[in-house]
Amino acid sequence: MKENESLITGSLTILMLILWLGFLVHQSDSFAGSLMGGILAVSGSILMLIPLIYMPIKRVSFIKKRVTKYISMRTLLAIHIYAGIFGPILVLIHTGHKFNSTLGIALTSMTIIVVVSGYIGRYLLKTISREMRQKEELLTQAKNNYDLTRKDIQESGSLAAPGVIQKVGHFISSLFLAPSTDGKQQISLTSKALRLSETIADLEYALKSHKQFKKIFGTWKKIHISLSLVLYSLLTLHIWASIHFGLRWFQ
Repeated sequence: MKENESLITGSLTILMLILWLGFLVHQSDSFAGSLMGGILAVSGSILMLIPLIYMPIKRVSFIKKRVTKYISMRTLLAIHIYAGIFGPILVLIHTGHKFNSTLGIALTSMTIIVVVSGYIGRYLLKTISREMRQKEELLTQAKNNYDLTRKDIQESGSLAAPGVIQKVGHFISSLFLAPSTDGKQQISLTSKALRLSETIADLEYALKSHKQFKKIFGTWKKIHISLSLVLYSLLTLHIWASIHFGLRWFQ
């Protein structure tokens, strides 16, 4: 994905919310049944159905293997995201901000919920994963620096014991018992080791918290898929009702 994908999709999501709130200042009884309203309805519905293609490709291995010969999963995900936003935008314009039926209100509400939840979950999860990678790198560096500092302390005659990361209290007490061959150097090294041990503890705690959040958002994916299935059920019912009661769009 491009680096500005989050900005573009975020802007489109905000645009969708603004279009939805347009009912506060504008309502049209006839636009949804007009030719332009019909074109927008059909176009938006087709775009909303495109994301359905992504799910079986991602989860069924033999389909994924065949499709990815011609188009990458990264490109398919981009299509999934943009079609999933542009479709609802067109459908919302199609309504003319006239929500005068239970089905129409339910479909509009579910559309907004699915898009917003998809955006939040997608990019919040992405942010958490990126921060976890950064903290893991920092943790590795801090541990390496700590090991080097501990060796320097041992070589300078310090009594600091191995395993001081887990026994900070023992480490602090050893500062008062360490023989002094070069007091200033030992104080500097032990202070550095203490700071590194605190940094390691903070990073390990942060990583633990991030892993918990990531676990929670693993459940979010299931909820998002369930909400999407409800949305498609309502969309199907809406299309059936429109055909059953007579289309005015292309007359």
